Amino acid sequence: MGPPLMGPLLLTWALILHSGVTHGNDTPWRPCTDLLPQDLLRRVLPGDGGAVEGVRMVQTRGARGIRISGGQRSLSFPASQIFINCHSFPSEFSIVTTLNLPSANQQRDSEYVFTLLDEKKDRVLLGVSVARGDVHFLFWSGRGRRRVPFRGVALADGRWHTLVLAVSGHFATLTLDCGMPLELGHFATLTLDCGMPLELMLDGPFPSDLNTRGSHLFVGSRRRYKGLFSGLLRQLVLLPGSDATSRVCPSSVPSLAALSVPPSLLQLTPQGSSANQLPLYPYGKEYSNNHLPLYPYEAEVRVTEGLAPPCGDLEQGQLWVNTQQRGLYLCDGLLWLPMLQEHARLDYVEDHQHLHTRSKTFDTEVFLMPPLGLFLATAGRDSHTGSALYRWEEGEFRLFQNISTYEAQAWKYFTIGKRCFLVVANAGSEEGAGEEYSVIYKWSSSKQKFLRYQSLQTHTAQDWEAFSIQGEAFLAVANHRRADNNHNIESVIYKWNAGTRLFEVNQTLQTSGAYDWEFFSVGHYHFLAVANTFDGDTTHINSTLYVWVAGRFQLFQHITTFGATDWEMFAIGGRVFLAVANGELHASGSSEYSINSTIYELNMELQRFIRFQDILTHTAVDWEFFTVGTQSFLVVANSYNGTSYTLKSVIYRWQGSEGFVAAHELLTVGCRDWEFFHTSEGSFLVYASATSTLSKVFRLKTY
Repeated sequence: MGPPLMGPLLLTWALILHSGVTHGNDTPWRPCTDLLPQDLLRRVLPGDGGAVEGVRMVQTRGARGIRISGGQRSLSFPASQIFINCHSFPSEFSIVTTLNLPSANQQRDSEYVFTLLDEKKDRVLLGVSVARGDVHFLFWSGRGRRRVPFRGVALADGRWHTLVLAVSGHFATLTLDCGMPLELGHFATLTLDCGMPLELMLDGPFPSDLNTRGSHLFVGSRRRYKGLFSGLLRQLVLLPGSDATSRVCPSSVPSLAALSVPPSLLQLTPQGSSANQLPLYPYGKEYSNNHLPLYPYEAEVRVTEGLAPPCGDLEQGQLWVNTQQRGLYLCDGLLWLPMLQEHARLDYVEDHQHLHTRSKTFDTEVFLMPPLGLFLATAGRDSHTGSALYRWEEGEFRLFQNISTYEAQAWKYFTIGKRCFLVVANAGSEEGAGEEYSVIYKWSSSKQKFLRYQSLQTHTAQDWEAFSIQGEAFLAVANHRRADNNHNIESVIYKWNAGTRLFEVNQTLQTSGAYDWEFFSVGHYHFLAVANTFDGDTTHINSTLYVWVAGRFQLFQHITTFGATDWEMFAIGGRVFLAVANGELHASGSSEYSINSTIYELNMELQRFIRFQDILTHTAVDWEFFTVGTQSFLVVANSYNGTSYTLKSVIYRWQGSEGFVAAHELLTVGCRDWEFFHTSEGSFLVYASATSTLSKVFRLKTY
């Protein structure tokens, strides 16, 4: 999902272990099993490529694995097949596994990669499980079952990962994707993203006399359907007597580092390729026509419906069904490319709904919350009446919930897993309170409304931006000015702490009258643009673009703006654009309101945004990009021309080499914000009026 900036995760648990099993002097010592790699996955897959109950072969991200949907008994074998000389599990061993966990696993309880099960007592003697993206090492000791959690591993990202769990002497070491492990005696060490290690004291040793008599080894389960592994398995190897890390690492592809992979899961190769990469016959060679090898796997293709999902490395090759525009799209790793699409064209715009609000409105936020439907949040200027949430019913917005806010400037809807949130930017404070707080609200399924969840201190907050990078959730607030009227202050980026389930300060950035944040990604790179409005003297200042590097946002480019109030990023035909809304040119006590706003285009060679087109606007405070069929549009919120708030806001249509040209003019009053949305009834635009309690919904008529 991003550039390969994050180093491999390094995780180490140090365990106090007993010495190995002792033997009498008159009996020559023999290991319980051969000291060769024991390919556990290969033992449960037929050598001729035949079908296995409850097992499908899936290819994703350039490698094959098996997906298990049942047949737990067929994916097991007696432990005596590998422990041939005695019944004791070795006190020194390694487990090597390569797996791929879907993002949904972040919300799931324990799923078992493998278990060594005492079936008579229904007891897990040893195993590895994953739960909510974390890894758990399980084993049975005299004190009962032990579960050693490796938290914060974040395996559930839809990518392949190779884990090596090595137990030797006083240490047990877990290495992810060939990271260099750290070992500290008597302590558990967890290192994430090359950060400072966490040291945790363990409460007991690994047993040296683990008896495997009568046990079975289950791949992908603990015999039951509950806890069945939902991801893909490519490799599962037991190496008795030594640490396998040096045998699989270093690797040119650390996430697919291999000790022993079943031949059926290796890539098909052209005729005459090496014998260890065999073609596979899914129903047995004798049943294949003319003995031609068939592809025994299905390519993993996910189809997403609804609004446009992210399109990056993780989504490459996936499909999106745009139910709004009745089209099918393919992600190329950067953009959604149309495959099949009904091409509607914009004809004209008509009034659809007069939305009477309790207060003058600074912002609107339209969002879809399945299965409840489409909602509209309005940011009310008046602290006494607060803000409101509307729900789309029978072709119009109807009041759903009132929310107390204080000079609300903007709303932002976002999700973390299955949790739904709304955050408001409050520019004022509660009555009697000197400090200002913006508030995050969380959707309550039981009460069917948004409830107050977390308060964050802000300073005349104007905007929130929600985004995620490498599976981590962030919020950025645009702090405009402090109570002493100082505009040159820090805006804050918060990061979601999955442990506390709260947002915490992650980074601060110096801003000047910040008015808006815009997050966007181009390929592997993630950007954050701030619209700086005023530095205390003039609006003729730099707004700034930042790029995500090594876990932080760092300066990418300064762009001169004039009272910038909004950034809007959009892409057309593989070209990336960034439009700024310039609100006012103020210097030396005089102001100009009718000035140019500018569209910039990313120049890939120069690695900079360069000026593409200037458009005359009148105290522009918002741009909104939208498409109708194959047509692309920008609509500007013109709010004031120096004498009047009643102005024509303009819809511009993309005309290729001509840039954007005016196509439609809409009469607005104090227009502060535009939002585009689509329902089964068609496509719509809604604008917020900052000078009236009447906002308006327009319908886009197409042909």
